[in-house]
Amino acid sequence: MKFLPFIFKHLKRNWIRTGSTVLAMSLCIFLFCTLQTVLHEINGLLEGTSANRLITRHGVSLVFNLPLSYAGRIASVPGVKGVATTAWFGGSLPAEKEGAAEKDTKADEGAEATTDWSKFIPSMAVDSEKFFPLYPEYQINPEEFRQYMSDLQGAMIGRKLADKYKWKIGDRFFLESFIPPYRKSSGPFEFIVRGIIDTDPVKHPKTDTNLMYFHYKYLYEGTGQRIGAGTYTIGIDDPEQAGTISKAVDALFENSDAQTHTETEQAFAAGFISMAGNLALLLNTIGLAVSFTILLVTANTMSMAVRERRTEIAVLKTLGFGSAQVMGLIVAEALLLGALGGALGILGSRGLILFLTKAPVIKDVLAGMGLSSLALPPPVAAMGFAVALLLGLAAGFVPAYNAYRSKITDMLRTV
Repeated sequence: MKFLPFIFKHLKRNWIRTGSTVLAMSLCIFLFCTLQTVLHEINGLLEGTSANRLITRHGVSLVFNLPLSYAGRIASVPGVKGVATTAWFGGSLPAEKEGAAEKDTKADEGAEATTDWSKFIPSMAVDSEKFFPLYPEYQINPEEFRQYMSDLQGAMIGRKLADKYKWKIGDRFFLESFIPPYRKSSGPFEFIVRGIIDTDPVKHPKTDTNLMYFHYKYLYEGTGQRIGAGTYTIGIDDPEQAGTISKAVDALFENSDAQTHTETEQAFAAGFISMAGNLALLLNTIGLAVSFTILLVTANTMSMAVRERRTEIAVLKTLGFGSAQVMGLIVAEALLLGALGGALGILGSRGLILFLTKAPVIKDVLAGMGLSSLALPPPVAAMGFAVALLLGLAAGFVPAYNAYRSKITDMLRTV
């Protein structure tokens, strides 16, 4: 600690160079922490899936529906314990009108209100009687579920979604899908909150409750009975037989007009995310490229600083400072630059993520992507700080080692 003022003195010698180096380092850690936070959240979504569930979709694309008659045939496959028809609705709330009245008048306004696509609601129509038994991680009040099953317009709302819009049991709201076949000519669908979905944060910490479920029958009848099944959710007894059961299901419809593709719930979620490309490879490549660039910049800065202080280093050695001490001072200076840049980068990343999760439009987009709980995890912040220190050490080691090997006469002779 007694050498700390000496290190600060050298850093203050050229504020512009020191400041630009710290800013460059902070930019690297800012990008690293932000990108890794996104990957961490995506991995959390995948961890929230179950090995006891399979998803069957159209063999060509999710855009195409499957015949409703497939459910019975899938249920006959050995190892299948349940099959539920599902359809991704992807609705949005109607735009609020200026001077809108209280809740009891919302029903009258809903049919005329235009849709606010910034208020996206992750929603899915499901065969409720068969669907919810496949999700034991959901905690639902039995009385609320009974009310939901008896109301065709009923909706089961995840706790996060309910808290976000301050919905409670009995509230009414309207949704309109961005998928054309799922729209009604008479206007948006009307829903009534009949139940709140909770989950055990200890047993199922990755389960997402920022979603909504409603009756598939309501969607089917509301669209004139013209739609099919978006996907089939399949419950299986033995996760180790997932591959065998998937092949057996797809074999049933191998020669049909609507062939199927069955995979685990995790693989389905990963495939859905991969529509945006290989995010892990893309984000990690960006982080690696930026880190390497900053490493070169910092190493060049440290080399310039050491060359400018050759006389001082020679004097220090003359006064009795050992080569190891001189090397330690230079490495400590590089580590301090890394620490300052790392701290600034972590603060910047945390600030950006906080802004994104609070911005009115952006937070709804993140919610629709399943990233509503986006936050900088402590392990990612610690990793970012460690990367900053490692970059500082790597950048300062070569100049420090050269100073360690240099002889006093050689350094004085080149002045």
